[in-house]
Amino acid sequence: MTRFADVLARLAATIEARKGGDHAASYTAKLLADPSLAAKKLGEEAIEAVIAATRGDKDHLAAESADLIYHWLVVLAAAGVSLDEVAAKLEAREGTSGLAEKAARLP
Repeated sequence: MTRFADVLARLAATIEARKGGDHAASYTAKLLADPSLAAKKLGEEAIEAVIAATRGDKDHLAAESADLIYHWLVVLAAAGVSLDEVAAKLEAREGTSGLAEKAARLP
């Protein structure tokens, strides 16, 4: 897991460094400047990952998952949501049944 966490941290730092960058020179800067476009790309990558998963194509699923994570990180950065904030939400749910957690969110 350390390898994944290290890669994730490096990618998040690279994305953060692209804020305010030249849209013509950086796809990431372009996405950061247009949160709606970034969110749309996140949705597209999620669908592609689902398709790869349902087909049982492990290599394609890994590649689409990488795209999905990249776009997810861009959306978070564009919205000003840190990975620490996401981690806090996950930590708050630790030890809680997924069914119980979902039920607690219902009105």
